[in-house]
Amino acid sequence: MSNSLSGYTVDAERLIPAFEAISATDVLAHVLDFLPREPSRIIDIGAGTGRDVAWLASHGHRLTAVEPVEQFRKAGRLLHPSSLVQWIDDSLPHLHQALESRGTFDLVLLIAVWQHLTPEERQISMTNMSKLLSRYGRLIMSIRHGPGSLDRECFPATVEETVYLACQSNLKVLAKRSAESVQPRNKAAGVTWTWLVLANS
Repeated sequence: MSNSLSGYTVDAERLIPAFEAISATDVLAHVLDFLPREPSRIIDIGAGTGRDVAWLASHGHRLTAVEPVEQFRKAGRLLHPSSLVQWIDDSLPHLHQALESRGTFDLVLLIAVWQHLTPEERQISMTNMSKLLSRYGRLIMSIRHGPGSLDRECFPATVEETVYLACQSNLKVLAKRSAESVQPRNKAAGVTWTWLVLANS
């Protein structure tokens, strides 16, 4: 994933306003019914500028925002200050900090990250994300279809491969939903997404 992170770092100045221009409710529209209704512990892996964690914190949830790009973490703290959000410098596939001291979570979010992981990294990532789930927790993730980014390394991903890895980590599929991209640049390029909601078997 290191090449992808380098691409985000180089392009951070352009990406920060682009991320912020999209609302969290638009991004999460297809899985809103699976978000916790009561205040819960949530971890967002690849939190970007904190757009989504800020919205979730406004509903009383306690967030851990995992973001390896320093410019995004700085922007997140500046744009969305909240006592309910804790930022950490960590990343897939290993999630060293998250696994060592953060406990388990009622919701694990992985949005627009999966395509940056190699098949080998995805297997490790799914195992480690499953370890973060509380007994009745849910993992919500998006899978990109269509052309990859020209600026950041992407690897083709399929729903079938992802579900297989989930089953290997003793996770079951609660929902599978297709969606158009909400980012204008990606939508124009023909990018679509599949949202998966997973839980412990």
